Amino acid sequence: MIGEINIYGVLFPPLLIWIGIALLLSVALRRGLSAIGVYRFVWHRPLFDLCLLVLLTGLVWLLTSHFLSSPGAP
Repeated sequence: MIGEINIYGVLFPPLLIWIGIALLLSVALRRGLSAIGVYRFVWHRPLFDLCLLVLLTGLVWLLTSHFLSSPGAP
């Protein structure tokens, strides 16, 4: 379990950092999807973008928990 993240003396909850990273990835991915025309097949674009953000947040959490965990921890 990761506690707060200290950035120049300000404590941030990890979820806020993960959502910030996922939001940056989401913006880049949305621009790419828009450029290749995927949004023509999407019924509700804001809902699709929200789901994309949730999935990317989960992916960021999974990657950080995998790569930042201690070797002896389960």
